[in-house]
Amino acid sequence: MDFTLLEDGFFVMIIGMSTVFVFLTVMIWVMYLNGYILKFVNRYFPEETADEKIKQRASVEDEEIALAIACASAQRGV
Repeated sequence: MDFTLLEDGFFVMIIGMSTVFVFLTVMIWVMYLNGYILKFVNRYFPEETADEKIKQRASVEDEEIALAIACASAQRGV
């Protein structure tokens, strides 16, 4: 039985698994670095919270509803 093919297969497997391990390790480091960068940037340029967005949208919708009610009541002569 020829063990050279088996040795070559294990060699290629080790190279492939090492490449994947290094890639995943680098990807995790980059993701952590990205998190720190975003925290730093968010300190100076904070995002609007969901509550602020809802309040802004609700105030615009409330104005539109009030305008529609006023138009309907004026149309009916009430």
